Amino acid sequence: MRYEKGHKEQTRQRIVEAASERFRADGIDAVGVVSLMGDVGLTQGGFYNHFPSKEDLVRECVATGVASTTQALADRVAASRGERYRSLVTGYLSAEHRDNPAGGCVAGTLASELARRPEETRAVFTEGMGGMVELIASTLPETVRGKRRRLLATAVFSSMVGTIALSRAVADEAMSDELLAVGRQSALALIEAG
Repeated sequence: MRYEKGHKEQTRQRIVEAASERFRADGIDAVGVVSLMGDVGLTQGGFYNHFPSKEDLVRECVATGVASTTQALADRVAASRGERYRSLVTGYLSAEHRDNPAGGCVAGTLASELARRPEETRAVFTEGMGGMVELIASTLPETVRGKRRRLLATAVFSSMVGTIALSRAVADEAMSDELLAVGRQSALALIEAG
């Protein structure tokens, strides 16, 4: 059977999108190739026409996931009216982000799993994280300069990732909301002190 031009790339993209959502929702190790391919209406054998291994798929999902989150936050920042940093913080530390791990930040859902992945996968995450830190740094006040700017952006990112992860982990919705509120206040206070 002949397929239209671009079919293979479209199929690959469907696999990446489905895997990216499943990895963030369920965890990397909880998602098998067979069930994933079933999600996109394909067989396990078809997987290997697109990826040499599950780890190659994980790397692509990490890269596209971090890029997607960074772009979504960059779009939010660009649409903000002056308070770029506040817009970024409130967008990341929102109930909407908390309640949508499958569509959320890779760092907030998979950081602990990525720590146990092969070095090549961690390197992809490291590169993507660098882009997120650069975005945060670009929103900081002009009074924060040089190395201090990157260090502060790294501290903000670390704080936001920890906050979103904890807000998802607790079983008490009021406590989860409180974690988000305190996380936002803390991130905003960091630049005032910075």
